[in-house]
Amino acid sequence: MPSKRYKKALEQVDATRAYPLKEAVGILVKFPKAKFNETVDLAFRLGVDPKQSDQMVRGTVPLPHGSGKVVRVLVFAKGAAAEAARAGGAEFVGFEDLIARCNSGWSDFDVAIATPEAMAEVRKLGKVLGPRGLMPNPKTGTVTEDTAKAVKEVKAGRVEFKVDKAANVHVAIGKTNFTPEQIEANARAVIDAVVKARPASLKGAYLNSCTLSATMSPGVRVDVRGFGDN
Repeated sequence: MPSKRYKKALEQVDATRAYPLKEAVGILVKFPKAKFNETVDLAFRLGVDPKQSDQMVRGTVPLPHGSGKVVRVLVFAKGAAAEAARAGGAEFVGFEDLIARCNSGWSDFDVAIATPEAMAEVRKLGKVLGPRGLMPNPKTGTVTEDTAKAVKEVKAGRVEFKVDKAANVHVAIGKTNFTPEQIEANARAVIDAVVKARPASLKGAYLNSCTLSATMSPGVRVDVRGFGDN
């Protein structure tokens, strides 16, 4: 059974409408709040076929106002790159020791970064880190020589997005204690990034729907017609 708070929020949304982004954010921030600082999320339904390798949608985007989340970063590196990662603020830095910990099932971190040299061994963690979405990848800037820069970007609010098997993309864009302007700016950055990631091979509609919501709230559909050619 939906809670009274959820029902009250539901009354403020016209489920048949897709709202301009600014209006959608305005509705979301007026919803009755939960007892904790909820995560604000954007969900996209795409017109791609994820089974086709040329229709994979993936990328990263820096959030103008950060994610509001404390991001714990692990860096697989040696020597100068390891020192740079520590200076950049990474919580966990190492090589053989961290590979062994991950192999034993440990995954108490949010993002993994590796140097190209380290990837020769880190690739062997594919079955461990892959299913959890923690595998370093050059396409998302998490395989790099410049470990300090990568750590700082991730901690400042660079988020990754990737289409799932059902052609959906979910991106956390902030917290409910953000101002409406901060939520709107972060949402705009993510929508723009997802639009730009449209596969060149795709024919027909791309962004079928976009929904803004908080952890404990109903969704508010967003009109994305002004964002690129859909």
